[in-house]
Amino acid sequence: MIDLRSDTLTKPTESMRAAMARADVGDDVYGEDPTVALLEERVAGMFGHEAAMFTPTGSMANVLAVRSLVAPGQEVLCEASAHIARAELGAHGAYSGVTMRTWIHPRGQVDLPMIQTIFAPDMGPFFVPTAAIAVENTHNFAGGAVLPIGDLRDLREYATGVGVGVHMDGARIWNAHVATGVPLEEYGAIADVMAVCLSKGLGAPIGSLMVGNADAIAESRIWRKRMGGGMRQVGILAAAGLHALDHHIDRLADDHEHARLLAEACGVDPTSVDTNIVVVPRTDAADFVAAAREAGVLVSAVGPTAVRLVTHLDITRADAEKAAAALGSL
Repeated sequence: MIDLRSDTLTKPTESMRAAMARADVGDDVYGEDPTVALLEERVAGMFGHEAAMFTPTGSMANVLAVRSLVAPGQEVLCEASAHIARAELGAHGAYSGVTMRTWIHPRGQVDLPMIQTIFAPDMGPFFVPTAAIAVENTHNFAGGAVLPIGDLRDLREYATGVGVGVHMDGARIWNAHVATGVPLEEYGAIADVMAVCLSKGLGAPIGSLMVGNADAIAESRIWRKRMGGGMRQVGILAAAGLHALDHHIDRLADDHEHARLLAEACGVDPTSVDTNIVVVPRTDAADFVAAAREAGVLVSAVGPTAVRLVTHLDITRADAEKAAAALGSL
């Protein structure tokens, strides 16, 4: 089976497994795991921030990042199909008492005029105040769409002017970087806090990081432990992340090329595919998923009228060509 359901399905390469096996470890709850410390310092530096914290999941990194900006009873603004609103099972409300209001954009983009319209200043005890604005780059449910750096800079300027924070869900920020050439540090300059993922396109078996200033990270370590995210000899996993940073960023361009190949075979304009995710409109999404499985290709429905294909580290050029032929015939 050629598995295009998600880039979370990647398995560690043999060289990544070797790096994990030889990792120098300690107790991370005591702050004594040297490999975790190295990973955190490196990722923080890549985005121009003071500190970072390793978490087991991207959802936890997002919850911790948003709560560092938004107090209980306050709100964060985000696009309606953002991962924090659609795919984290209400964790922000359940754990942090945070509410959300949304704008809608078919490509998940920053709509600054709409953000300005729905932004709520602190007007006393009768209205929920906006404390932060969240963006997702690349945007998962918008087909891996990249948010242009100019739009993000305009958002940063606006947020600073009205005194609210910016959170960036950068689960696939590496894909945006490779697709556009925008330096990671420039993306980092947009956000007060970020969440970045190692276990999607970069191919690590587990792990994300929250990135921000030293105070936000220090407080979030307490919350990570409170949420059950305190880990012990986790350097074994951090070593996989370090290996991924060394070896798996530039090769994301291959995934983007394979995605465009699949898009063309499925009747989707390949120039509309920014990175490694293809959304195929289908009125029969569930039936198409079943037929694709029979043809040896695993894809996923992301609604009753849309099918998602995701290329990744474990999909070779030959796999992409074979999948394209099978899906095209359907």
